[in-house]
Amino acid sequence: MSERLLGLDFGNKTVGVAVSDALGITAQGVEIIRREKPTKLRKTYARIVELIGEYEVGKIVIGLPVELDGTEGERCRVTREFADGLATRTDLPMEFQDERYTTVISDRTMNETGQSDHKKYVDEIAAMLILQSYMDREKNISNGN
Repeated sequence: MSERLLGLDFGNKTVGVAVSDALGITAQGVEIIRREKPTKLRKTYARIVELIGEYEVGKIVIGLPVELDGTEGERCRVTREFADGLATRTDLPMEFQDERYTTVISDRTMNETGQSDHKKYVDEIAAMLILQSYMDREKNISNGN
């Protein structure tokens, strides 16, 4: 694998960003893009496009906030609209990854590692978990599991 994957955890005021290593084995946190209002996305899109070029990204993986019962609610609709807006700015393929429990796991991970300022890192860790889950799932599919 020569092109990297970009993982995004889209939220109301932030987007957590992670990127795969060049071999597509591990996800690493990059940054959290913050905005003042949920509807202000121009700078967010521009920063994501910059990161795509910087990391030589070949595909984008976006966390999809599916309800616990497996249905798609309002947050999924908003996330898909965000993805549509991003698609108009890049010609890269996009995939969605079920992100149920990623915030809970992120919080738990930070508690276990002694991180005191959860809000500062939770979205970045969630993006890493989303991307890692996607890569693990794809590896299992390609291995016939």
